[in-house]
Amino acid sequence: MKLYTFILSAFLFITITQAQQNMMTPELLWKLKRLSPIGITKDGKNVIYSTTEYKVVEGEKISKKFSLPINGGSSTEIQDFSNLIFDKSISPDGTRKIDIQKVKLDKVSGSDYYPQLQNSDVKIYDDLHYRHWDTWMDGSYNHLILNLNNGSEVAGIDLLKDEPFHSPQMPFGSDEDFTWSPDGSKILYVAKKKKGKEYATSTNTDIYEYDVKSGKTKNLTDGMMGYDTHPEFSSKGILAFTSMARDGYEADKNDLIMVQNNEKINLTESWDGTVNAFKWADNGEKIYFNAPIGGTIQLFEIEIKSKKIKQITDGEFDIAGLVGQTKDAFIVTRTDINHAADLFSVDLKSGKLKQLTDVNQDIYSKIKLSKVEKRITKTTDNKDMVSWVVYPPDFDPAKKYPTLLYCQGGPQSALTQFYSYRWNLQLIAANGYIVIAPNRRGMPGHGVEWNEKISKDWGGQVMDDYLSAIDDISRESYVDKERLGAVGASYGGYSVLYLAGIHNKRFKSFISHNGVFDLKSMYGTTEEVWFPNWDAGGAYWEKDNKDAVKTYEKFDPSNMVKNWDTPILIFQGGKDYRVPIGQGQEAFQAAQLQGIKSRFIYFPDENHWVLQPQNSVIWHTEFFRWLKETL
Repeated sequence: MKLYTFILSAFLFITITQAQQNMMTPELLWKLKRLSPIGITKDGKNVIYSTTEYKVVEGEKISKKFSLPINGGSSTEIQDFSNLIFDKSISPDGTRKIDIQKVKLDKVSGSDYYPQLQNSDVKIYDDLHYRHWDTWMDGSYNHLILNLNNGSEVAGIDLLKDEPFHSPQMPFGSDEDFTWSPDGSKILYVAKKKKGKEYATSTNTDIYEYDVKSGKTKNLTDGMMGYDTHPEFSSKGILAFTSMARDGYEADKNDLIMVQNNEKINLTESWDGTVNAFKWADNGEKIYFNAPIGGTIQLFEIEIKSKKIKQITDGEFDIAGLVGQTKDAFIVTRTDINHAADLFSVDLKSGKLKQLTDVNQDIYSKIKLSKVEKRITKTTDNKDMVSWVVYPPDFDPAKKYPTLLYCQGGPQSALTQFYSYRWNLQLIAANGYIVIAPNRRGMPGHGVEWNEKISKDWGGQVMDDYLSAIDDISRESYVDKERLGAVGASYGGYSVLYLAGIHNKRFKSFISHNGVFDLKSMYGTTEEVWFPNWDAGGAYWEKDNKDAVKTYEKFDPSNMVKNWDTPILIFQGGKDYRVPIGQGQEAFQAAQLQGIKSRFIYFPDENHWVLQPQNSVIWHTEFFRWLKETL
């Protein structure tokens, strides 16, 4: 308790001091309102959204809902929006409703097997997929239940018919995993109908069609082997969905598929990019989608007849979320490195953006923002690599600044104009650090080939890309070459641990959050086995598998700890089953036993991320305390 009080007091002192300097602080970061779009009203005149605020010390969470006129006017707080927007769970004629319910089907607990021992605390598994993300499987499954839309559950029908599969998908599935056909006769839903080892080694989700009248189900994407997700019908009754081609490859090119006259048409097959999310145009003749490009995320459209793709927006920002069309405009959420999400209207002809909300104006108007620049670096194989460089507020090129290499996770997630409440580059820069964030090999937005180059090559060209980025920025006179650090989480954490063995004394400090340290033990404990199967090339015992042998021999950070010579801070979440706790423990122990200054910070109730406000406060405080000590 005394330690927590000390840390919190230190945090408050730091944030108060920084607030006097009009900079972003951890305290201010948690005071920001977090905006989430809900939808456009049935009449097309208003957009409904919510905001969430946190009072960190008090442990309070405050959520509010608002209605905003799209064509001008002020937001009005509302209590209930259920009658204002379309509810996709309700049938087109309004008589039926889809509910999500947990259905217990498998025996798992000790009391399941031994009813007389109700106080036992045991889990018994005979197959894989026994835990996922941050949850141990308890024998229950998400199921879609069809009810009458009058509050009655008497007529409840389980669309999955007691099958041991999830829909919506775990752990992040939502109402995007199901939809009604326009005439209300069918329900389409997404499921991966596999169990155990098959589930753990496959990404093959399919889209199923349930016939309401007959109760029969058929697989609409049988033979399509990757992720098939997000079914949505146009106003003309044409189905579209997103699809990845290859089983086991979670970061494969995501294409838009249209079904017309029972024929599946790949609308984006010849486009050198990958789709994030999409919405049909009101007239059913176009599809709007967002996608990474050049270190940003932008809004695109595709004409379904010609397959012609047009980029609508362009700029140093992200079109982070799609809300919906209203006449000649499209409502989106927009972020950049200096600003959290707000609602914007995009003119579909000109691409011009009009800001609709400014929910954090009271905070942003009082602080100094960072200068953000796009930088192009020549890589060792003579490619142009994009990086975002974030400078401290009041940056003075005549001074020298400590500089951090930010290593993105994924490994195939885009590094764009994102706004994070943990890896917040604005906050890091506000503490006096220059940040360089390279779009190294393995990131979408620079063509499919660039995106795929990281698979089975975790410690190869991508590491040269990192070093090229930090070496390039270090040539600037304002970079203090004696005060360089590298930080990152997940694959970014792996990158830090790997760089610790090969950096040749470039860096003076490392920070790794939930990073992969030992690829063999990672293979033996991670829950989504398809991930190392694809990215590592297979299992570590496959001695005739050249890809796997190369990965486990050349690209395993644990093989290079003899080269470690630099202070390292390691964060680890106790409920992270993607990169389990042993990874952080092993790395810390290796550093400690070699006499290297190191620190292990363990969050027992956090998963792959840090989501609880007070834990996040400590995370940020310790992050900057470590840098102050070592850099």
